[in-house]
Amino acid sequence: MGIVTDAWGWLTTGAHWTGEEGVGQRLAEHVYVSGAALLIAGALALPLGLWLGHLGRGGTLAVNVSNVGRAIPVFAVLALFMVSPLRNAGYVPTVVALVLFAIPPLLTNAYVGMREVDRAAVRAARGMGMTGGQLFRRVELPLARPVVMTGVRSAAVQVVATATVAAMVGQGGLGRIITAGFARYDTAQVVAGAVLVALLALLVEGVLVGAERLFGRLARL
Repeated sequence: MGIVTDAWGWLTTGAHWTGEEGVGQRLAEHVYVSGAALLIAGALALPLGLWLGHLGRGGTLAVNVSNVGRAIPVFAVLALFMVSPLRNAGYVPTVVALVLFAIPPLLTNAYVGMREVDRAAVRAARGMGMTGGQLFRRVELPLARPVVMTGVRSAAVQVVATATVAAMVGQGGLGRIITAGFARYDTAQVVAGAVLVALLALLVEGVLVGAERLFGRLARL
């Protein structure tokens, strides 16, 4: 219990929350990097996955290609960027690495969600004379939403958790609290930083679950 008490003491010390090295600044950096990566990955992967799922062609190849990103360690991508011309480009290397990491679950779930839509509902909609666009907006997308949102939640939590590795190459974020704790042999700070990352991931998960339920209610109105 000593480590838990020490970590709680670190978290409740006001001085640790202010200044350029404080939790507030590191949290803002973490949210910025994670949010930017997730938005870019979503803009790239979701339309492609939904479109391929609607067409029913090319999705398997796209998913397999995107899954290559799962096999590439984010830290390895960051290390490569650090010896490239982009090493002085601020958070660009971190965001790019996280985008590559976030695309697979987004693309896979978008495609699978569209393909798992009840084919009887699709045929009925076509029999009613719906165009391809109407079928996509009114039938396929609402029915695929739960699976798509599962992919969004998975990608968001993974990105928030993985963004801590940015600190290993000198970038900001909550990972800097953890690495600073290691450098100072301060176990309480290391545990406190890990707790902050976990709480942020849980918060993001909760917000997305709430948003999904809200969209579901609005769709039924």
